[in-house]
Amino acid sequence: MKVFLNAGHAPDGNPDPGACGYGLRECDVAKNVTDLVAGYLTAAGVEVVGCLQSDSLHEVVSASNRADVDVFISIHCNACNGVAQGTETWHYYGSSAGEKLAQCIQNQIVDALGTVDRGVKGAKPGVNGLYVLSNTDAVAVLVELAFIDHAGDVQLLRSRQDEFARAIARGVTDYEGAC
Repeated sequence: MKVFLNAGHAPDGNPDPGACGYGLRECDVAKNVTDLVAGYLTAAGVEVVGCLQSDSLHEVVSASNRADVDVFISIHCNACNGVAQGTETWHYYGSSAGEKLAQCIQNQIVDALGTVDRGVKGAKPGVNGLYVLSNTDAVAVLVELAFIDHAGDVQLLRSRQDEFARAIARGVTDYEGAC
């Protein structure tokens, strides 16, 4: 299986660091977790053929499609109002393989870190579509690790990035084994 990883938002936060909270920036957390995921997947024998962070979603999708990968994973942090918390994983609406991959990753994160399970969600074009999910040829998911503007979640994002990465990698290998 070949995997393409995307860390959400711009490298070094320029021009867009993504969501921010409690001194953390989404771009930094996403990059750290993505790099760790790449290492764990490689160690597990999964071929990681791309690891890109860019504010250009077209660039990200084009690179993934050119690489002809089986799986695309975009890693992000959520933000809302300081009250919402938990983990959610998105897939392309109607993709049973995407839903399966999303569920494998969601289960691993929730079980390993004890985050609030906000569920697996389908992104539907024209309604709540996410560009990378709608335009990537591979089975694609977007992982919202936790809420960067929630006091409890931010502690997980600050101190347990390695555990998030391990959980995502286990989710991928669970998915691979289930196919």
